[in-house]
Amino acid sequence: MKLSYRVFSRLSVGVVAVLSIWAVCFYFAIMDEVTDEVDDSLEDYSEMIIRRSLAGETLPSNDSGSNNQYFIKEVTPQWAMGRPAVEYKDSMVYIVAKNETEPARIYTTIFMDKEGRYFQLEVSVPTIEKADLRESIVYLIVGLYVVLLLAFMLINYFVFRRSMKPFYAILDWLDATRPGSGSGGPAVDTDTTEFRKLGEALARYSNHSEELFKQQKQFIGDASHEVQTPVAICINRIEMLMEDESVTQKQMEELQKVHKTLGYVSRLNKSLLLLTKIDNNQFCDVEDVDMNAILRNVAEDYTEVYAYKEVSLALEENGVFDVRINRTLAGILAANLVKNAFVHNVQGGRVQISCSSDKIEFCNTAYGEALDSACVFERFWQGSRKEGSAGLGLAIAQAICRHFNLSLEYKYNKGMHCFTISRQIS
Repeated sequence: MKLSYRVFSRLSVGVVAVLSIWAVCFYFAIMDEVTDEVDDSLEDYSEMIIRRSLAGETLPSNDSGSNNQYFIKEVTPQWAMGRPAVEYKDSMVYIVAKNETEPARIYTTIFMDKEGRYFQLEVSVPTIEKADLRESIVYLIVGLYVVLLLAFMLINYFVFRRSMKPFYAILDWLDATRPGSGSGGPAVDTDTTEFRKLGEALARYSNHSEELFKQQKQFIGDASHEVQTPVAICINRIEMLMEDESVTQKQMEELQKVHKTLGYVSRLNKSLLLLTKIDNNQFCDVEDVDMNAILRNVAEDYTEVYAYKEVSLALEENGVFDVRINRTLAGILAANLVKNAFVHNVQGGRVQISCSSDKIEFCNTAYGEALDSACVFERFWQGSRKEGSAGLGLAIAQAICRHFNLSLEYKYNKGMHCFTISRQIS
């Protein structure tokens, strides 16, 4: 989930909770205020009636025309002593003027006249229906929810996007930055302290990484040159010694062993150097490459090289596998997988290569059971070691595929080892 969506969802939950609490408090506050006003009017009305009654004045009509009603009745002293002096309640009363029953607020009190007689006065005033009031408040609150939430989310969206613009610029820079690109750090134009410090820190680490990357490339180049040159010199001198007629048969055998070992060291050095260059992104030039055309050339070359093994090769093209890749690495990828299919094959076996627009599959007859798919692409791992093999061919192929967003997978199918190159699904 995106940061903006997560922030909006959490803020929205908080706003809804606050509004819900406010709505409940608002409802009870309104109802309490309405009740207080009604009670005050009832008290004033009852005081007026009691004052007139005690003064012997004419009392107002029971039905005043305003739907207010009162009833006076004489009660015994014992009954009066057992009742509260003042009592409020909500009830339904019959309104004579309207000829219907409505909700009312009823005020009941007991008073005594000059002769010591006790009277109960009951005054009622029609009130608004609480169910209607509650329904109206709910509708208002729901409408207020919708308006406030939409306004809140809209305002916060623009404020959040505006405030987080430097952050997204930093994310875009991190996503686009590659070792050796020399970007120097994100361009963050902001007066926000945290984003400014983050941009400065990333710029420092980026420059430091670029410097280390340059030093690493320089070291790799120097080390490769320093190792490869003396190895090549040793190979040349051994070859010169092997051409010397004075060398005995036993010495020739020893020289051949040394020559083979130095050849292995030379190939190993070149393979490790290639792996390091791939990992360090030193093959920056990419183009659209027709892998079918490269495979045809590579397959023809290796068929001639390994003719002594009498391995048959079938290249089936059901589509063109175009991929955006460095052309040099594309050739190395195809060569390593074709060579692997020939080297790790049986005498008189077969190699089958199938091309389509979505994948390329390399299959070869197997010596035995399936290989360990968890280790097959590891460096120096060999299921069955072959003479002169450094064990880096599949590791290099995997590194090339991973670098250019391709997938390289192994499976064992009907007595054949199969390696499949396909496009990664985003």
